[in-house]
Amino acid sequence: MALAIVFILIAVGSIVFHFVSPWQFTPLASNWGTVDDTIYITLWISGVVFFAINVFIAVTVVRFRKRKGHRSIFEPHNKTLELWLIGLTSAAIVAMLAPGLMVYADLIHPPKNALAFDVLGQQWKWRFRFPGKDGKLGITDTKFMTADNPFGVSPNDPNGRDDVLIDNQEVHLPLNKPIKVLLRSRDVIHDYYVPQFRIKMDIIPGMVTYYWFTPTKVGRYEILCSEYCGVGHYNMRGIVVVDDEPTFQAWLDAQPTFATSSTKTAAAPGDDLATQGLQMAQTKGCVACHSIDGSPSVGPTWKGLYGKTETLADGKTVVVDDAYLKESIRQPAAKIVKGFPPVMPASELSDQEMAALIAFIKAGKK
Repeated sequence: MALAIVFILIAVGSIVFHFVSPWQFTPLASNWGTVDDTIYITLWISGVVFFAINVFIAVTVVRFRKRKGHRSIFEPHNKTLELWLIGLTSAAIVAMLAPGLMVYADLIHPPKNALAFDVLGQQWKWRFRFPGKDGKLGITDTKFMTADNPFGVSPNDPNGRDDVLIDNQEVHLPLNKPIKVLLRSRDVIHDYYVPQFRIKMDIIPGMVTYYWFTPTKVGRYEILCSEYCGVGHYNMRGIVVVDDEPTFQAWLDAQPTFATSSTKTAAAPGDDLATQGLQMAQTKGCVACHSIDGSPSVGPTWKGLYGKTETLADGKTVVVDDAYLKESIRQPAAKIVKGFPPVMPASELSDQEMAALIAFIKAGKK
């Protein structure tokens, strides 16, 4: 009897927990409410089956408990029961899968007037690209990717000259306009996900995956990487801002294009090297793994790093100077600091960028 009570409590408790749980969906901010519908269909079917099974087990435990004068009957086959189980299980699976398949079919068929929006994932940062005045995105290829062209835009494609490049972690999108999201990776598998938009898609190296959506609420929303992509995965975040059309257009017009910017540091001409280094560290994602306030992170903190004697994984020591920093940035695996994983990707920085970054690290010595 005690076991039967436990099963009933599990079934009832699970239902109560669902309604009082604080872990509910974030407010919807796109046109994909049908994604919520498919999830709820699966949840309710699974919940009903879960409840029914637990109640069935509880009833069975009580009804067929061991009693004097009663013997169990061996029945290896029950055709009627098997047909019922097959039919109900098949109906439940179809009811759960069919809506999802229909939603997915719509998800990958964007409207013809959708605005193309290119997302480039890289350990551990995001980059974004929009078509320019011609309304066409330029051709991209990994063979074109360099420190000055991290997007890999073909310099020979005229359609790419006016592409708008966003080399930082905040991007803007227009309200109530269909957006076709093109997803590319520079290294490993990532996944572009904004919870309020509901939809997400894996970013596969060597492929361009895509989907579409329409932002329906003005606001600031967090971008997450929803596929484990290395030790800095937790810090691969960004911000998408949904604006009304005039505000979005004003923001877009103020951004650099492929023709006017080589995506070097975004500092103003009058800024000193250290300031340029800070801005570059932020736009290139360095601060995703290296803290600047002394707090622990994936890699060594930059606070007080310059001039410090570091112990390496092989037991040797090295003084952090210009030469060491240049080598560690361009060949991270050459000298691994003890206690840190060898996960940093090589960075192709120009001489100006390297000088600015080292200047910023030096400034953090105090």
